[in-house]
Amino acid sequence: MITVLGSINMDLIATVTRLPKPGETVTGDHFVTAPGGKGANQALAARRAGATVRMAGACGEDEFAVPALTYLRYDGVQLDRVKSASTATGVALIFVGADGENVIAIVAGANGTVTPEDAKGAVADMKRGDTLMLQMEVPAPAIEAALKAAREKGVTSVVNIAPITSDAQRLAQMADVVIANETEFELFCGKSALVGEAREAEMLRINRENKQTIIVTLGADGVIAAKDGVLHRAKGLTVEPVDTVGAGDTFCGYLVAGLDQGLKFDVALRRAAVAGSLACLKAGAQPSIPVQADVDKHLKA
Repeated sequence: MITVLGSINMDLIATVTRLPKPGETVTGDHFVTAPGGKGANQALAARRAGATVRMAGACGEDEFAVPALTYLRYDGVQLDRVKSASTATGVALIFVGADGENVIAIVAGANGTVTPEDAKGAVADMKRGDTLMLQMEVPAPAIEAALKAAREKGVTSVVNIAPITSDAQRLAQMADVVIANETEFELFCGKSALVGEAREAEMLRINRENKQTIIVTLGADGVIAAKDGVLHRAKGLTVEPVDTVGAGDTFCGYLVAGLDQGLKFDVALRRAAVAGSLACLKAGAQPSIPVQADVDKHLKA
């Protein structure tokens, strides 16, 4: 069983000719809205990977509250720990360039009302051996309370340190598994220009000293992980990206689902990398998350 404590947003997505520079206006040719939020995205990815998933978080009392939960509800994510807050539902404003790259601005809204009590309640529903998944889009006190409660209860904790915040380094040190991209990993360990052997050495050092599994996603170059003193690598698929906005969350959800399902680490890592690649082939975060059958088909190819 996986519980995701995290953000629930509506994504407002504009496809533009290229990403604007500061102070610049560019033209776009497409606009859609879609459910999002890193927490909700990862919960949906884990569910589509075949895991049993509960979402914990908050929506507002506005016109976005119902559609923000549409995919989660349809796919069977448990929503009894999603509360209603007397504010706006969180939103993400997303520009996607013709090359698939994106820039995102987030307004927390109801996500900012998630409290330590909400976090403790979510973990109280869990059993020893369950998995708790967290990101950095709800308040730090709630994340900290969840991590402490998980440790006390024997729940495996996974933190994706995105988006990077001033509290991310401190909080991530409390987790059993840390997932970051290249930039986030440098900020996590307080070092810059970490590439190749230097990055691998730093990952192994943290793995050894903190007793944590460290996973760094490398975009088109796949993923590398340090676990139990050993480096693991996995590659995704070679694709022409339409939109990369959902790739990272898809990877996280699929990876945690694989580990929760008891897959061998290398198998779970590869499956998650392939899923992240497939998520680049459609626009939007949640609409792009592949189902398990599609991922398995590409793994067998």
